[in-house]
This record gives sequence, C-alpha cells and structure tokens, in this order.
Amino acid sequence: MDPVHALALALIQGITEFLPISSSAHLILPGKLLGWPDQGLAFDTAVHLGSLTAVVVYFRHELHRLTAAVLLHIQSRQPSADSHFAFNLMLASLPIIPVGYFTRFMVEAELRGIEVIAFTTIGFGIALWLADYMRGDTAKPLTPARSIAIGLAQCLALIPGTSRSGVTITMALLLGQSREHAARISFLIAIPAIAGAAAIKFWDLLHTPITPDWFTLGTATVVAGLSAYFCIVILLSIVNKMGYLPFVIYRLGLGGLLLWMIY
Repeated sequence: MDPVHALALALIQGITEFLPISSSAHLILPGKLLGWPDQGLAFDTAVHLGSLTAVVVYFRHELHRLTAAVLLHIQSRQPSADSHFAFNLMLASLPIIPVGYFTRFMVEAELRGIEVIAFTTIGFGIALWLADYMRGDTAKPLTPARSIAIGLAQCLALIPGTSRSGVTITMALLLGQSREHAARISFLIAIPAIAGAAAIKFWDLLHTPITPDWFTLGTATVVAGLSAYFCIVILLSIVNKMGYLPFVIYRLGLGGLLLWMIY
C-alpha cells in the first residue's frame, strides 16, 4: 500500500462521501487516469469506518433522541413525531441491504468504466437540478411510501457516478422534502448503508491472506473521518442559501471533461 496514494484517496473519500458528487467515481478515477493501483479491501474498510464515524458523531444527539423515541414507542405504545421519523428512516434503509449484497460483484465487474461514470455524473446531476428547481414551498411529511421510494433510489448509488447522497437527496426533494431535510434524511440513512458496506468488506478481508499496514490504515481512517465531518457541516450550511446548483455545475463539468477525454 502506497502511503501517499492511500492518504490522498482517504481525503477524496471523506470529501466526496456526503457531497452529492459520487465518492465511488472519485475513488475509481485516480486509478483509471493516473494508473494508481487498487489500495485493497483493508483500505476500503478503513475509509468507510472513517466516514461512518463522522456521520454518527455529527448526528449523535439526533440519533440519541430518535433511539429514545423508538424505545418509548415500543415500551409504552406512545408514538411521537420522532418515533415515526425513526421508523421511516429504517424503512428507507432496507432496500439497499439485499440489492447491495447480491449485485456487488456485477457492479465491480461491469460498471466501473470511465464512460459509465461520465454519463451517470451528468445524468444524475441534471436530475438533482430538476428536483431542486421543482421542489415545492411546503415540506410534506415523510410517510412509509415515500421512505421506501427514497430507499429504492439509494440502490441506484451502487452504480459509480450516481452518488448515494445525490440520488437520495434528489428523490427526497421530488417527494416534497425541504433542501436541508432532504440532506439530513440522506445522511441518516447513510449510517446503515455505510456500516453494511464496511461489514461486507471486512468479512471479505477476513478471508484474504494479507498483512495490513496498520499505521497507514489508521491515518486513512482519521483523514476520511475528519474530512467527511467538515463536508457534512459545509453542505448543511449552504444548501438553504445556495441550493444544490454548485454541485450540479461541478457534476456537469466533471462529466463533460471525462467525455472529452474519452472521445
């Protein structure tokens, strides 16, 4: 494992994980364009743990409140807005589990090319812009049907270039959520998605005869976590003021550049 490459990719992972610009695409491109080798399962697991830690730490108070509301609902049969929101987040988190598990090898083999990344970066960037442009003035409640729709949209993020946060924010906006609330939903349902991805990679790692570079992996985890945390702060601070247009412009520029390089 090259320490410089590993730390650069950890920074890329942290910056792009929660911004609607696709972390998977940005992690694939250095290898495709610069010839960087795959850093391996241990690295993938480490940076996922860093991103997971960032979102859990940022939303720790909200997670505590939602957990308490769910426990109260179960114990005393007293529903609340928080318990309903938590149950809907759980519903939104379900579809990615079987879809991600059973399609991971197909995605690795068939959908990691630069051309795929270019078209998904542009296409889903336009979708994000349309959803942001057409959003209503009044936020609609998060219902089970809307939650499942957001969860199904999250499955599209398995395709590199789509962006997990981008596609879930897009669907949430289309279903009547405010800009900030759409982002918060996306971040919260990222927790089980990232945890599941890390668990699968860790399981695969256990069956791989390697000797990890623990110092580099630990540093990569910290770099990914810190950069991811600050990107959550940045996104939530600007979406109400500027919307998602800056990310759309970036996606269109990146996708156009990739197509120019290909053709």
